[in-house]
Amino acid sequence: EDRPDKMATTTPLSLVDADASLFTEGERALFSDLFAAGQGHLVSSWAPPGQDDDGKRRLAKQLTRLDETTPGGLVGYVKRAKVLLEASRHGENALEGYTPEVPPGSVLNCRSEEFVELEEAGTVEAGKAAFVLVAGGLGERLGYSGIKLALPSESARGTCFLKLYAEHILALQARSGWVDVERGYATFVIMTSDDTHDKTRELLVENDYFGLQPTSIALLKQDKVPCLADNRASLALSSDDRYQVQTKPHGHGDVHALLHGSGLVKKWVVHGIKWVCFFQDTNALVFRAIPASLAISDRMGFAVNSLAVPRKAKEAIGAICKLKKGDETMTLNVEYNQLDPLLRSTVSPEGDVDDPQTGMSPYPGNINQLILSVEDYYEQLEATKGHVPEFVNPKYKDATKTSFKSPTRLECMMQDYPRTIPATHKVGFTLLEVWVAYSPVKNSPAEAMAKAAASNPSHSATTGELDIYRANCNVLRHLGAKIEDPEEQTFNGIEVEVHPRIVWSPSFACTIQEVSKKVDCEDLRVSQGSTLVLEGEGISIRGLTLRGALVIRAVSGAKVTVKGLEVENGGWEWVPLVYGEEASEEEKMRGFTVVKHATRVIEFDSPGEYTIES
Repeated sequence: EDRPDKMATTTPLSLVDADASLFTEGERALFSDLFAAGQGHLVSSWAPPGQDDDGKRRLAKQLTRLDETTPGGLVGYVKRAKVLLEASRHGENALEGYTPEVPPGSVLNCRSEEFVELEEAGTVEAGKAAFVLVAGGLGERLGYSGIKLALPSESARGTCFLKLYAEHILALQARSGWVDVERGYATFVIMTSDDTHDKTRELLVENDYFGLQPTSIALLKQDKVPCLADNRASLALSSDDRYQVQTKPHGHGDVHALLHGSGLVKKWVVHGIKWVCFFQDTNALVFRAIPASLAISDRMGFAVNSLAVPRKAKEAIGAICKLKKGDETMTLNVEYNQLDPLLRSTVSPEGDVDDPQTGMSPYPGNINQLILSVEDYYEQLEATKGHVPEFVNPKYKDATKTSFKSPTRLECMMQDYPRTIPATHKVGFTLLEVWVAYSPVKNSPAEAMAKAAASNPSHSATTGELDIYRANCNVLRHLGAKIEDPEEQTFNGIEVEVHPRIVWSPSFACTIQEVSKKVDCEDLRVSQGSTLVLEGEGISIRGLTLRGALVIRAVSGAKVTVKGLEVENGGWEWVPLVYGEEASEEEKMRGFTVVKHATRVIEFDSPGEYTIES
């Protein structure tokens, strides 16, 4: 008796071949490789042949693009994801078997003669440095609709973060004898994302690149990676589009692969650039720390120098540790929630505790600002193509760890670069006081209020601004100026100390020694409610008493001496916002508005020698 033919088994590849005319050979081969890696679900819900052709083509194009931009390609990504997801499901600890030690480093006293000497030496090194700004983010989380780089760093000068960084780079290069001419290669690199790329370029173009040569700035855009739907590392399709894979950012560790792909690091080696300084998008104080830290890198021969601040035991900031396992050692950031259990299981049964002598943890706090030796960095990028170890952090639905609340993805961090380098490369840290080096703007007013209530740093737009004034006042007080003490105020529900609002442009001074040469601090008196703004390299203060607001601006080539000047006026007032009051986004983030009652403005817009006296 005749039996009907069994229906041919439908395989994922047969579904693709049924629409063969839609795809290139390369696309078909990629589908085939993905199916072999367990990704048949990508096509299992396709419409019958001849239907939804545009959607099918769109998915093939997206997968091809992701294969090109994802480190190791899509199949490599899936393989790594399977290993990491399995380890996560079993609760494996990546630091298992390692013993922590305090790494080698330099602890700097910012009020010492040594610090002044290091700053001066580091200013010379800055002429041989490139700068990399890792700036992927929008300001939405802070309550700001623009890119974070466009945020004003403070209200007295009103300088946005990107302008401030450009001014610092120009000023340091000028001090080192560097002339910013067309060089054909960039020394200031900004890592952007889909969200920030165009807006960053617009900000630069609209402001004539803030005085930098357009060719000296490179924007490198980070691509996203596919999301993972389950423990099998199935690429997650969009819930409302079966022809689109969901994607998310891969983390700021991509900066190393982007730099490798750009060819810039090779150019830096060829042109004698010795150092590359990595920093993040909203820490206005970072350039105060860079000169001395560059000098430490040079003196200690560090391949990697992590800038660090003192941290209290168990404080929610990563710690820099040296980890040893047999002959293997690596010095890197360990997240605070990993450090305590690691210490308990190895060298310290009490876990992460403060040193009784210093009152701080012996493990310094990582602030994600790195200085790398370019020669070592280039060698390492050639070996690794800039890939750094990834991790996965799925949010599981329940304790069985069988399914996720929402798709996850692999991530990587810039500061994990030291995991990839040979033990022969010297890795260390430079520890600076918090007021000199670190006050990031990363929390919304509500988050900041909650952190302050728990006695943690609030790291908000409010403190980011006020800490700039504190740093400048601290420097002047240290040099002998009579700057009145701060006043307690409350903005956005956070109690803060408000110092006199003293700011200067990086062109005026980059180091403590420059401030001491340009300001006769023995003859400087500033009241608590005063505002002093100094913009221009040629300004020097030889006697000033200020009770109010004074702004002095001088173009390049204008040499301005202030002698025995007394200024008294209504000044500027930092007035707390009342809840619900009409205000700009920038004001709402800070919790205050600046009311300018009266200002003395002294401006010199042509070169020459000028004296200002009462």
